[in-house]
Amino acid sequence: MTQPQNKSWQISKPALHSRQGIVASQSRVAAQVGADIMAQGGNAVDAAIATSFALGAAEPWMSGMGGGGFMIVRLAGEKTAKVIEFGMKSPIGLEVEDYPIVGGKADDLFPWPSVLEDRNVMGAKAVAIPGQVAGMGLAHQTFATMDWADLIAPAIGLAQSGLPVDWYAQLIIGGSAKDLAPFPASARTFLDEGGFPKASGWTALGETRCNLDRLADSLGVVAQGGPRAFYEGPLAQSIIDDLTAAGGRHSLEDLAKYKASIVDAMHFPYRDHEIMATPTLTAGPTMRRALELMSAWHPRGKLPDGETYITYDRAIRQANQERYATMGDTEHEPDPSCTTHFSIVDAQGNMVAVTQTLLSIFGSRLMLPGSGILMNNGIMWFDPEPGKPNSLAPNKRCLANMCPTILARSDGSQFAIGASGGRKIMPAVVELTSLLLDFGMDLETAFHHPRTDMSMDDVTIVDDAMSPEVIDTLKDSLANVVTAPRTIFPYHFACPSGVGRKDGENVGATEIMSAWGDAVGADA
Repeated sequence: MTQPQNKSWQISKPALHSRQGIVASQSRVAAQVGADIMAQGGNAVDAAIATSFALGAAEPWMSGMGGGGFMIVRLAGEKTAKVIEFGMKSPIGLEVEDYPIVGGKADDLFPWPSVLEDRNVMGAKAVAIPGQVAGMGLAHQTFATMDWADLIAPAIGLAQSGLPVDWYAQLIIGGSAKDLAPFPASARTFLDEGGFPKASGWTALGETRCNLDRLADSLGVVAQGGPRAFYEGPLAQSIIDDLTAAGGRHSLEDLAKYKASIVDAMHFPYRDHEIMATPTLTAGPTMRRALELMSAWHPRGKLPDGETYITYDRAIRQANQERYATMGDTEHEPDPSCTTHFSIVDAQGNMVAVTQTLLSIFGSRLMLPGSGILMNNGIMWFDPEPGKPNSLAPNKRCLANMCPTILARSDGSQFAIGASGGRKIMPAVVELTSLLLDFGMDLETAFHHPRTDMSMDDVTIVDDAMSPEVIDTLKDSLANVVTAPRTIFPYHFACPSGVGRKDGENVGATEIMSAWGDAVGADA
């Protein structure tokens, strides 16, 4: 029996408007860090670097120095954009024989065959070489204006203060307590002495915090030694020692050879608008294909109707099928990923969109005891079966679902958008793109508008706030339609964040059901 939902709630989250810079993030704490950097004179990239590191302390189960991602940057006045690729990579010494298939389906994000002891999901053998520090270092070298150490200082402060365990943190930790328990440093950080999740009290007289002192020390090493201090030197040795002790085949060579890269964004038209997206091993090319398939369709009214969502469904499904045939997985992901997205615009009009991740919630669940860094489980991105487009192999880049995007509307307005949510990301970005470009919605209206999700192979999820007429049309036309509410937890739809700009005025918005998400202005 389905748990009944409270039908009397009407939740809204007004967009923030300002002529100063704005950061829209899944964590208000991290957004405030980025906004403060712009208030101190930094540009949007300075703010992005500070926000990126702050997120590793503010919501450590989502992303951090142990993960990777992608950043898209469009400088004010430029017609095109650049992408910084800092995705993860399998170790040079990875041995495919370490991941024997035992039958059945894996019980995490991807429907691969199960691997012995879930070695591609949890623990050291699930860890890919992280790129976050290198990516932010390249962003700093290329676009930033402020001192590197000053941009990491707020994250150090957050880590030194520890992670406050409010109701939402308690919910997240509780859902992963069983998986965290086998890893001593993870258990010490997020669980109490009895092995239960750390919990906040019922009064305002006390506050429980997770100790992140070791992470603070590691951030300090990177702040003082620069980005390469993560990949070479004592911190790198500590990372490799801990991974090796836990059964990994990682080496100092893996870290020393890791490099982030900067490439041109994929720039393409959609009707009379322009889109800038991430190329190569992301969902950007699949998004482009979906929009190409949609280009023959034209909206019939001022608001999306049933035919609109049928068009979305068919275009996104076909684009995904083409992606799976050449790049990756073919079914669905039943459990939540831990990706996070943030978008930034500054007073000058520079725009940045960043999606970064540990992949699963708490990544590999392995916190390194020496450095306090929570490590990714990027090896799970690979298909453990040989002979597939995305089969597991050593020294190989991971295929990701991330899709940070910049839109330039024909009326002169522009937007930086993206989302978290694993394979839900690309459908959400495509739908938001259409709402903003095809229907001319403002950011606040688009973020509040009901959406659908067709990331699963056998069902289309429809927001139950959609009009009954639209729902009936979809049920008549699509194979399997299930309605679901937008809730605080779990997320049945992706969790977007975005900023916009027109005529010198900026706007920022986050997913209305995101408990921690918010847009913060540099003039706050």
